Amino acid sequence: MGGSFGFQELIRKIGIERRLYTAGEHKAMLDPFLPENPEDVARLKALQREIHALFIALVKQSRGTRLKAADDVLFSGEYWAGDTSVALGLADGIGDLRSTLRARYGEKVQTPLIAAPTGLLSGLLGRKPAAGTGLALDGASGLPDELISALETRAIWARLGF
Repeated sequence: MGGSFGFQELIRKIGIERRLYTAGEHKAMLDPFLPENPEDVARLKALQREIHALFIALVKQSRGTRLKAADDVLFSGEYWAGDTSVALGLADGIGDLRSTLRARYGEKVQTPLIAAPTGLLSGLLGRKPAAGTGLALDGASGLPDELISALETRAIWARLGF
């Protein structure tokens, strides 16, 4: 799926001059502030078809004979609730992760609780880190690891423009 808006006329009407500097012929592809280019749309649709074909192949390979409907139903882009997904063979059952793993592998299966990471600042402000996070502010033992983790997290968000 892909969607966009066309703002080029709006910014022209309100007197905004847009400047776009790129390195690469297709860097501004599907830019909502430029007129739509039919070649860009065709490229996007070809890419979507390729990804969809890979997805279909993966689902067929992993679900195999469990699939219970025709391709035009299963791979239309529609989505279903749990019971229908099971009936179509797209899911094996309905349940939460822990119950499903225990049913499949026994009661001794361990499913660790994944908690939101605590940052260095929240630790310094007196909030306790979740058990097992490795942050120990009573000494310097966890401080370098926490600082590196905070910097890595910041770098990831920065790549997204945040």
